[in-house]
Amino acid sequence: MTGAERGWLLLCADLGDGLTPLTLPQVRLLRAAVNASKRSEETDRPFAASDLIAMGYGPETAERILRLLTREKALDDCLALGAAHGIRPITRIDPAYPARLRLLGDEAPAVLFFRGDPACLQGPFVAAVGSRMLTPEAAAFAARVGEQAAREDFTLVSGNAEGADRTAQKACLGAGGRVLAVLPDSLLDHEPGRGEAFLCEQGWHLPFTAWRALRRNLLIHALGELTLVCQSGTSGGTWNGCTENLKRGLSPVYIRRDGSPGAEDLISRGANGIDELTALRVLRPQNEQIPL
Repeated sequence: MTGAERGWLLLCADLGDGLTPLTLPQVRLLRAAVNASKRSEETDRPFAASDLIAMGYGPETAERILRLLTREKALDDCLALGAAHGIRPITRIDPAYPARLRLLGDEAPAVLFFRGDPACLQGPFVAAVGSRMLTPEAAAFAARVGEQAAREDFTLVSGNAEGADRTAQKACLGAGGRVLAVLPDSLLDHEPGRGEAFLCEQGWHLPFTAWRALRRNLLIHALGELTLVCQSGTSGGTWNGCTENLKRGLSPVYIRRDGSPGAEDLISRGANGIDELTALRVLRPQNEQIPL
């Protein structure tokens, strides 16, 4: 791990020490301030609060940043415990960082934690989302999405929730495919199998929260080069994730045209209604530009 990557982790990762990490925009401002200051030429001495104050930070903010930068032991302990369980960090500057997450701009995760098969970080990616309580037809559609992803060598991205997520994931793995599940809770609660990996942001040990669930949905839609919706209501996590995707234009959304209010609502907002699942590569957008 490079010194720059350690710096990202010190500033942006939750290490279980009670300190609130910086956001990606805050780190960018800090880097700009350092680069514009004389401090950028003095790499052989420790950072001091006075350096930050000279850059225009208030004393309280300067002290907070300094505390984050000096928690080396907490970082080493966190990394060692994670490594014992096969968990590794992926910072925003790591070559393994999923490029599609850059579509989120300043809302992209500064730090991710990963557990499982490294091949699952390789695209192309297709996202599968949907309700927890599925009709038999929707469950069959979710299984076809998973199987088709495996046949066409897509990595299936989903959220590991009951219903559409796990139905698609199980079918994909059963067909010999790859699954990347984005989680809203601790990576220690999930043991990856063959062809399977789990991903979360900020801290690998963090418990479930509603905020993390919403973020999980956003990351799934950003990662997928196309998103297949197996079933949706007119409210809830699936609907919220799809409407946010459509608003931001993260990826094309395809929903099974089942005549339900949820499907009709999403189609009216820009989702593509489909009657049968065709080849995923036909639905996948071509020549997509990903920001650096």
